[in-house]
Amino acid sequence: MTQRHRTAIFANWTPLAVLGILISFSLGSAGSHAWAQAPQTVTATTQRSSGAHQNDGPWWKHALIYEIYPRSFQDSNGDGIGDLNGITQRLDYLHSLDVDAVWLSPIYPSPQVDFGYDISDYENIDPQYGTLADFDKLVAEAKKRNIRIIMDMVMNHTSDQHKWFLESKSSRNNPKRDWYVWRDGKGVGPDGKPLPPNNWVSLFGGSAWEYDPTTKQFYYHEFYKQQPDLNWRNPEVEKAMFDSVRFWLDRGVAGFRLDAIPTLFEDPQLRDEPATGGTNAQGDPNLSDIYTNNLPEVHDVMRRLRELVDKYPGNRVLIGETYLPNVQELDKWYGGAKHNELQLPMDMQVGFTNKLDASLFRKRINDAETQINGNQPLFVFDNHDNVRSWNRYGDGVHDQAIARLIATTLLTSRATALMYYGEELGMVTTTPTRKEDVKDPIGITGWPKEKGRDGERTPMQWDDSKNAGFSDAATTWLPVAPDYRTVNVKTEESEPSSLLHWHEQLITMRRNDPTLRDGKQVMIDESNPSVLSYVREGVEGHPAIIVALNFTAKPQTISLDPSAAGVHGKAVTTLLTDAPSLKRNGSLQNITLPPYASWIGSVK
Repeated sequence: MTQRHRTAIFANWTPLAVLGILISFSLGSAGSHAWAQAPQTVTATTQRSSGAHQNDGPWWKHALIYEIYPRSFQDSNGDGIGDLNGITQRLDYLHSLDVDAVWLSPIYPSPQVDFGYDISDYENIDPQYGTLADFDKLVAEAKKRNIRIIMDMVMNHTSDQHKWFLESKSSRNNPKRDWYVWRDGKGVGPDGKPLPPNNWVSLFGGSAWEYDPTTKQFYYHEFYKQQPDLNWRNPEVEKAMFDSVRFWLDRGVAGFRLDAIPTLFEDPQLRDEPATGGTNAQGDPNLSDIYTNNLPEVHDVMRRLRELVDKYPGNRVLIGETYLPNVQELDKWYGGAKHNELQLPMDMQVGFTNKLDASLFRKRINDAETQINGNQPLFVFDNHDNVRSWNRYGDGVHDQAIARLIATTLLTSRATALMYYGEELGMVTTTPTRKEDVKDPIGITGWPKEKGRDGERTPMQWDDSKNAGFSDAATTWLPVAPDYRTVNVKTEESEPSSLLHWHEQLITMRRNDPTLRDGKQVMIDESNPSVLSYVREGVEGHPAIIVALNFTAKPQTISLDPSAAGVHGKAVTTLLTDAPSLKRNGSLQNITLPPYASWIGSVK
């Protein structure tokens, strides 16, 4: 599900609306490839240093999770489409970046109407990506490098080509009829066509109801008409989906990212959604989603799913795609103080503010630190559904500095970090300029107001060779971004000041410093509208760390008092900065931050 198409969720917002190894692998085994087994030894060239700590919680608490869009990461067979063997070929790069886990967007068999989010078989691999044997090899090779594999699980809907739906639509009396949301219409319209049961609209355009002339009923689809919604009020649906979860847990996956998970339930009375005024990019009326999103029944399912996952060894994790209106709703997805639902619902309120506002960032980060019952935040700035952060936050002049500022916020906050492939390079959104070049169906139906999501899904940029080293094919499924000759892994690896190296330095610091791993995060200089500053309180005898980030295009001079965090030192040692003038800074007084500068210091 895409945040930029889920605007109704945010209706209630206010206007401010080097390398270490996790060694907590005391895991058992639930399957032949399970993470429960002790990690295998890796060659000296890829082994991480022992910067991690034995007793600081489950592996995901401090993880760097890296989303891969498999179609776009690496093509191993020359067909222009990325695949599993291609990902396996690139595992050493992920290991060098110190990635803990890879989240794969869907790789199941699919008609590819929504590029895999329309699943026709939950327990196999789409042939264009490989085979189950290729998947097992990926899991095994990743494990050698202490990298886990997280699957994308789509529970809200299936493909209309899934055997369950084919049975369901075959007749009103089919045993699987009630596995989907079928309803009678409201009569016949002036044009002689059946009227849908209510006014609900699809997130991807048009009515959310599709008429089946064979059985003379409508079925509900929150997304494309080829993605019929499952009926989660039928316990047989839950059993079948949970069986598919077990299939992959038994195969050794480390957990699941749950797609569009707040949309599992709809109002059983089928009440019309209230209109909020105007029309969206698809030309449909803007509606509230109070009857189709984040209904309370979904939490019962999450508690049962958590109970299932917790039976497996190895701290398997549940990550939620949770676009929510406020931190109070976010806390519910953890299970609040009971901690019995998702371990890591995504906090989209920090990374998708879409404007550099120090006060807003301060509030949102502080909410995550103080308002979720001690649960672990998960911050994310980029994913496959949204314009890349480079474009959402950049000003066209200071883009490199702003990208460093975003990376610093993500990797020095007390949160699990989620990155999207190419984010570490500064890959940009490359939106098609002609409708005939669009592959994403939502861009086809919404053009020109909605141009789709192709722009953030272009192939990974590995080097300056043909197709950026992604593929040997004459044509790739999406064209490589034009800037690939300078923005690529090979080039940035050779440039000490590159954005890639900036990410590597932050990741290394985060990995090895107990303060950045576990220290409480306390905001300071809280009235400053231009600079975001915070302390990570020292732990295990390590000094406190202060981070200062200039969110403006003008130099800002600050003097910082960390005593609110119980830190009383006055002198500092600069740990990392992208401002040459601050590399030797040793004081908390009169620090002048250049435009969009980042500075990190250790308090003496």
